[in-house]
Amino acid sequence: MRGRTFQHPLTLALSPADGGEGTRTESFSMDDAQPETSPKPTGEVPVDLSESARKHDVEERAALIAEMRQTVDRLEKDVAARGDIKLLSRALKELRYAFQVFRPYRMIKKVTVFGSARTAPAHPDYQLAVEFGRRMASAGWMVVTGAGGGIMEGAHVGAGLAMSMGVNILLPFEQEANFVINGDEKLVTFRYFFTRKLMFVKEVHAVVLFPGGFGSMDELFEVLTLIQTGKRDMIPIVLIETPGERYWTAWLEFIRAQLLGRQLISPPDLSLFKITNSLDEAVAEIERFYSVYDSMRFIRDKLILRLRDVPSDELLERLNVEFAGLLAGGKIERVPTHPHEYEESEIRHLPRIAFKFNRRETGRLRQLIDVLNVELAAANDDEED
Repeated sequence: MRGRTFQHPLTLALSPADGGEGTRTESFSMDDAQPETSPKPTGEVPVDLSESARKHDVEERAALIAEMRQTVDRLEKDVAARGDIKLLSRALKELRYAFQVFRPYRMIKKVTVFGSARTAPAHPDYQLAVEFGRRMASAGWMVVTGAGGGIMEGAHVGAGLAMSMGVNILLPFEQEANFVINGDEKLVTFRYFFTRKLMFVKEVHAVVLFPGGFGSMDELFEVLTLIQTGKRDMIPIVLIETPGERYWTAWLEFIRAQLLGRQLISPPDLSLFKITNSLDEAVAEIERFYSVYDSMRFIRDKLILRLRDVPSDELLERLNVEFAGLLAGGKIERVPTHPHEYEESEIRHLPRIAFKFNRRETGRLRQLIDVLNVELAAANDDEED
């Protein structure tokens, strides 16, 4: 797994008035920390658009902003309650600021790490989190956590300040930002859980969970729900437990007996996550997911999968037979880059397949992606041999 190459640094000057923490930075030193040089933020990737496409983009942005202003005007006409207006105003400020912080790093892959804030540094789970953060940072991934102590701190210790981002929450207890990320410009502090949760899943490419309490369970079920219902693009979800422990193993027994046993979920839904007590397996699961598969996008009634290699006719024929139940009509086929994708300059050159997805069987969709990764990676290995 390799990081991206960056060419256009962007300096952020964020003031407390914007809802941020300013630009104060507190450095730290630790033997196993990564270098204290952050990846160069890129801003937006340079876009090579035709004049008509560029004009369309400008017009669409203007229309969306005008629509937001109309919504605000309607609040006044509705004589909305002061508390409701305050909530909307603060939520918009929080998200605007968070988008500004994350925007320069959007072309860098990120993994969100969840887990208990109460896990002590001497605990094996904390040590696993440190090593996991170190491995992901070494592979070019940034590590996003809730910026608190425990597992969150451990993941940041391993990743180091340069490769860490934090989305903190204001609580009356337990949630001061950890010493790694505290005061850094890549830390965002939220008042609301719902705005914070959006950033946890919107800006990342994988989610990893260590044992935790109600909050960690909440985050796990939310991510699973978003993916199962198609409200979030497919990403790998990995649940890590210490060898010899049964935290996630016991959780899976409950899921199988009560959710699957009562037919409240489908067997393929179990493909949406992986449980392991091996960091090698955890990292490999994330690497493998992006070995061939890159990303997805819906355009009208078609789901487009962007790949790093071209599937053969034989593989497409197999997919159309094995995953026929995913189709709402038509077949899985290779397609050119759609004009709506031209603005995505980093990936518009990639091969693509597309099909009419029934938008129900996301577990089977994950299995299709797994087949693409395994078969195309194997084909590449055979060619190299």
